[in-house]
Amino acid sequence: MAIRFDGQVAIVTGAGGGLGRQHALALAARGAKVVVNDLGGAVDGSGGSVSAAEAVAAEIRAAGGEAIANGASVTDFEAVQAMVRQAIDTWGRVDILVNNAGILRDKSFAKMDMADFRLVVDVHLMGAANCCKAVWPHMIEQKYGRIVMTTSSTGLYGNFGQTNYGAAKLAQVGLMQTLALEGAKYGIQVNALAPTAHTRMTEGLLPQEVLDALAPESVVPAMLVLAHESAPTRTILLAGAGSFEAAYITMTEGIHLGAGADVPERLAAHLASVTDRHNDQVPPNGSAQGSHEFAKAMAAAGRGR
Repeated sequence: MAIRFDGQVAIVTGAGGGLGRQHALALAARGAKVVVNDLGGAVDGSGGSVSAAEAVAAEIRAAGGEAIANGASVTDFEAVQAMVRQAIDTWGRVDILVNNAGILRDKSFAKMDMADFRLVVDVHLMGAANCCKAVWPHMIEQKYGRIVMTTSSTGLYGNFGQTNYGAAKLAQVGLMQTLALEGAKYGIQVNALAPTAHTRMTEGLLPQEVLDALAPESVVPAMLVLAHESAPTRTILLAGAGSFEAAYITMTEGIHLGAGADVPERLAAHLASVTDRHNDQVPPNGSAQGSHEFAKAMAAAGRGR
């Protein structure tokens, strides 16, 4: 089955360069009409110009595709709403949203200014939320939508000097989890992509031979799968250097200790059993934790009779 997007409209944020540009080009090459969004700022979010987005849109049109440029900041909800209206006015619908826009303000937490922490969270998390909110009613009305969040190994597993970035990136996974549940009855599938790619955000951080292997193009197939009509939902795909993996947030079987003054000591003594990955599960929703714990409590009460 060919992965095609004929007749569909996609919005890609942060698409003026790097990975976002590759996403936009690939969607257009496979038939999508694309809104190329980019504020045009520096890696740290400063400055701004629509010229980067216009260059990518022109590149798509030169190749025979359809694209328009947009310079909205994803942190500005009114500007994001106007971007979605631009897509609707031009092509009548929005089928795909790829939340790719992001910035870096890296420092160790001890040295980090909280304004830099807030700005990174605003761009990555609130930017994604703003874009989702703006497309959501249109996707509900047409009973179809595909949303791809961009998470990160930093959010999933941590990385020194990136507390702001990691917090914002894992928060996108939380946003994905609930939006996928709420969107299911409307045909809206929501997933997350954790890319490993060489862009201007990784310039100078790795040896050149590593950077060459981590071309942004190698991440794009995962995005295309998550944006396609056959996409799964609530899936976290990892991609880089031609390899693909999946990440899961799991819950262990755990143990029941009941109540009592000595429970902290007993928990400390049996912590290895609590953290044992044998028979762990991927909960279908947040209430699964409470259901699991209640079932263990009831089973323990039954054994005590």
